[in-house]
This record gives sequence, C-alpha cells and structure tokens, in this order.
Amino acid sequence: MAHTLSGVRNIRRNEKSRLRNKTVKSALRTQMKKVLTSVGKKDKDASKRELQEAYRLLDKAVAKGVIHRNNASRHKSRLSVRVAALG
Repeated sequence: MAHTLSGVRNIRRNEKSRLRNKTVKSALRTQMKKVLTSVGKKDKDASKRELQEAYRLLDKAVAKGVIHRNNASRHKSRLSVRVAALG
C-alpha cells in the first residue's frame, strides 16, 4: 500500500489506464488475427478491408500511448506484406 496520498492517487490512476490499455490491446490483437485469418482463406477483398481496420486501430493505439509508433509501424508493414502477397 502507498504511504502518501499522491501514491494512492497514482495507484488508482495506473489501474484505470491499465484497464483501458488492456481493452485497446485486446481489440488490436483480435483485428490482426482477423487479417491473418482472411489472408489464410485467400480472400483478397476481406483481407484489404480487415487491414484498413487494423491500420485504424494501430494508429489509435499510438495516439493513446498504448503502443510505441515503431511497434505499430512494424505490425502495419508485416500485415501489408502478407496481404500484398495475395496478388
């Protein structure tokens, strides 16, 4: 337990942001799995649609400070390579 009032407030704030970050990351992982699933099914249109949604979620996560911009850039690059391989 925290010793000071500011420490207690920090613990409370950190818990709120942890839960918020958890939901953002979970949605992000789910969307990336959807892209990979549609790539696995060789569905070009669905893959492109899912990729655009993944881009949107990655950009939002960066803006919220949930993930680093280089991390988002790496994921975007790897997903786009997979989708582009469909032809």
